[in-house]
Amino acid sequence: MNTQKIKEITLSASLIAIFCIFVVLNRRFATQITPTDSVSQPSQTTLPTKTNESTPPLISAPDFQSGQTAPPTTAPTAAQQPPPATGIYKDGTYTGLSADAYYGAIQVKTVIQGGRIVDVIFLDYPQDRDTSIAVNSQAMPLLKQEAISLQNAQVDIVSGATHSSLAFRQSLSSALAQAK
Repeated sequence: MNTQKIKEITLSASLIAIFCIFVVLNRRFATQITPTDSVSQPSQTTLPTKTNESTPPLISAPDFQSGQTAPPTTAPTAAQQPPPATGIYKDGTYTGLSADAYYGAIQVKTVIQGGRIVDVIFLDYPQDRDTSIAVNSQAMPLLKQEAISLQNAQVDIVSGATHSSLAFRQSLSSALAQAK
């Protein structure tokens, strides 16, 4: 075999190897960030499509003579009302099950006082890769804040942290199931 054929075979094999490495890395990063992760999801609020003059406004205009705003003329919807003063959970500290977050596990502990979620503590989360550290350092405070605000585990998925968000939901759900 001449040297020209050996060079061609070596070059072809090198290109195939580079292509294979590219495909493997592309798939690995594609599972971390999907196109739906990069766009935040719109809220589920539906707006009226037609205005009916007999329907009173939801927010009253200010009274310019007195400078006061009149109270709303319609009651807020169930989604707008704050959670009831008495909670639905038993007081205590409850540890959720460990849930798979693809690059590691997430496990949370929740603190219930007065029947309400007052704190969510991350016991375990993916932190062995730089990407995991960056993603979770941004997602964890958002997930915790929303869980406390909603008083349940049905938090929105954080853009770019889908696996962590889903694992958080699972772990928190199992902790709250113990508190009922």
